[in-house]
Amino acid sequence: MAKLTDMEIRNWIKAGERFEGRAVGGGLYLSFREGYAIPIWRFRYRFCGKRRVMNIGSYGTLSLADARDEAKKLSARVALGYDVAGEKQQRKGEAIARIEAEKNAYTVAQLADEYFERMIAGRWKHPNIVRSRIEKDIKPAIGSLKVEDVKPRHIDDVLKAVMKRGAPSIANDTLRWLKRMFNYAIKRHIIEYNPAAAFDPGDAGGKEKSRTRWLTSEELVTLFEAMRQAPGFSVENGLSIKLLLLLAVRKGELIGARWSEFDLDKAVWYLPAERTKTESAIDIPLPPIAVEWLRELQRLAGVSKWVLPARKMQDRMIPHIAESTLSVALAKIKHGLEPFTIHDLRRTARTHFEALGVAPHIAERCLNHKIKGIEGIYNRHDYFEERKAALEAWAGLLLQIERGEADKVVPIRRAVATKQ
Repeated sequence: MAKLTDMEIRNWIKAGERFEGRAVGGGLYLSFREGYAIPIWRFRYRFCGKRRVMNIGSYGTLSLADARDEAKKLSARVALGYDVAGEKQQRKGEAIARIEAEKNAYTVAQLADEYFERMIAGRWKHPNIVRSRIEKDIKPAIGSLKVEDVKPRHIDDVLKAVMKRGAPSIANDTLRWLKRMFNYAIKRHIIEYNPAAAFDPGDAGGKEKSRTRWLTSEELVTLFEAMRQAPGFSVENGLSIKLLLLLAVRKGELIGARWSEFDLDKAVWYLPAERTKTESAIDIPLPPIAVEWLRELQRLAGVSKWVLPARKMQDRMIPHIAESTLSVALAKIKHGLEPFTIHDLRRTARTHFEALGVAPHIAERCLNHKIKGIEGIYNRHDYFEERKAALEAWAGLLLQIERGEADKVVPIRRAVATKQ
């Protein structure tokens, strides 16, 4: 029998000649059935007395010489007792199983979303803090991993990445939520051990110390000037920083505020209990300048029901600005002061209340702190008028600070004594 050549095969293809099989030798033959676009190489052998056939590739991918080499290798394995067609079928099945497993894999990102929806949303007082840790620190680092593939080294990498950007408290917070998230996975029978279990704050941001940072009048003068001069520092950011300073509310309380909570004509912010850390509603008196700032924010917000609506036209998990927006904006200001955080603005207000002569229990209520001890249990007076006077005095100081006249403000106690 004459040896088959590549020229013959090409002539068959060109002529459109069809055939069930033409032997090449050594169990190899070529098939060019109706409906085939190109001939197919097949290998025929016997295994345990039964005839077996398998495809080994098309003429487009395997030349005649390559097909002969492959047939020789397969013949050698058959001689050693291997069912090569069965092996190929098994490999194909395993590959399909792997693809299906990957397609149905339960990832860390899916776990994080499920944990947030079931355990945080609607149950946690400040869900945006948890969502921020998930979206900013957890998902980018390990979100694509299958839950069962997460090892302690992956947790270590997450914490190191947070620490690298100089955020020890956020590293501790991230570790806290990783532990809780993987504990949830254990309860759901998704995994059997928690890869974050061996870590403690010493592996993240360390033991957190109570902060004492506050801004003096002179530092506030510098800050206000830097805010005015900072390129790209928006009007919304500036008004938000000043409102946080003046009203001494928590950042999340302002970020998540709706216009329905305000009566600007009566100059009152009715902050509901479910949005406060203490779970205590409070009516916040608004000094005239605060009303003016809020009306400007209302103009800038347009038809939004949020005081600080999301600023980018994109699909967001939350409709208002992100928890990190003001912190990031503040960090970009070149004020040259000792570092401080948004939360330090509350301590700044509390310290200046003291300097203005505001009684401690009034100052504590301005910050919506619960009054401790017996007085806190039996005294339910909200000191609205006293808080109003304190906030108006503080507003006067802030306005004078903006004009560089901080030393002209008279403390409340001295002002009362003068009138007497």
